[in-house]
Amino acid sequence: MKNISAEIVAVGTELLLGQISNTNAQWISEQLASIGINVHHHAVVGDNLTRVENQFRTSASRADVVIVTGGLGPTEDDLTREAFQQITGMDIVEHETSMAKIKTYFQKQKAGMTPNNRKQARIFAGADVIENQTGMAPGMIVSHEGKSWIFLPGVPREMKRMMTDDVIPYLRQLTGESRVIKSTMLRFIGIGESHLEHKLRDLIHYQSNPTIAPLAQNEGVAIRLTAKANTDDEAAALINQTKQEILNKVGHHYYGADEETIEKKVLTLLQQANKSVGAAESLTGGKFTDKLISIPGASHVCRGGIVCYDTEVKENVLRVSPELIQQYGTVSEECALAMAENVCTLLDTHVGISFTGVAGPDNVEGHPAGTVFIAVHERSGKQLSQKYTFQGDRQTIRKRTVLKGYELLYNLLK
Repeated sequence: MKNISAEIVAVGTELLLGQISNTNAQWISEQLASIGINVHHHAVVGDNLTRVENQFRTSASRADVVIVTGGLGPTEDDLTREAFQQITGMDIVEHETSMAKIKTYFQKQKAGMTPNNRKQARIFAGADVIENQTGMAPGMIVSHEGKSWIFLPGVPREMKRMMTDDVIPYLRQLTGESRVIKSTMLRFIGIGESHLEHKLRDLIHYQSNPTIAPLAQNEGVAIRLTAKANTDDEAAALINQTKQEILNKVGHHYYGADEETIEKKVLTLLQQANKSVGAAESLTGGKFTDKLISIPGASHVCRGGIVCYDTEVKENVLRVSPELIQQYGTVSEECALAMAENVCTLLDTHVGISFTGVAGPDNVEGHPAGTVFIAVHERSGKQLSQKYTFQGDRQTIRKRTVLKGYELLYNLLK
């Protein structure tokens, strides 16, 4: 296999302003790693012709493959083609197939096509054109002075389709990789990255094939297993063997693989148990329910939720006793348990879950920011509650609270 280095360049001032996150670079890096291509640099450059040109020169000096996302649109600040032309002198021509597609789109929309939309159909003469199945501007693969340049739209869904259908097969051919490379993500909850790595230190130390890569993610931690073999079956067997060794050590925290999320897992467990759930949400403000109902099929298990941020709503809608609140406060185990039991009754569900606490920045009822109570009540009468102390800003605390709620439900249901 030929050793190839790659660089990913994102073009767009909106990335530098923090208006959107550069998730494209992360995703592309994961795809390249799975086929053995090393990414040595990520770069982000604004919509300025000179700066884009300078970045392209720098990238060409240190990488075999340069993947550029963004700057292929119809507006004046879309300058990717012009910058590359400046350093290569390559002609830019109109791609007839792409132009016809753009015209057809506007005809179907019964909207007039402005002249600047023709810009999206411009390609470099001699480029291998990548059809855009979900948008307008095509992608391109260009060879210049021994380097491979790959130009893709910045819209994630368009970029991902092109990478999967066209770019990855091209890069496999470029590297000469004939063996099968197979990856899977194992997902864990209720354990930190450092603790997970400590538990698996022997396996990680002696890894060879598959490779074991712990990854911290927004919702729990994950391990990426990547195996190389002559066939799919051989690669799968290698992964399954290592996966079992990992689960023997930390299987209690494992909930799923690849694209499975904790909320999908909880929904599946509720469906299998033929149970329904309702939520009483104070500091989470509906975030728990929102995550659940974003999954198709949630209507079979989620009857609804009550956002009870204000004390009067807790008393008058959720029917939490004013005397209980007077005695223990709204930020308490007692209040959380009452909320969980009452929402279970009011919504006629098998399980009720509640969230109350302090998102910050100020203290509430003498409790510091990050103090959280989560309670679960089952129709059978079984109850559990947990107190947590989270660090971070308001949004981080609320997000971690929701995640911990799903962890509690998962452990209860499994």
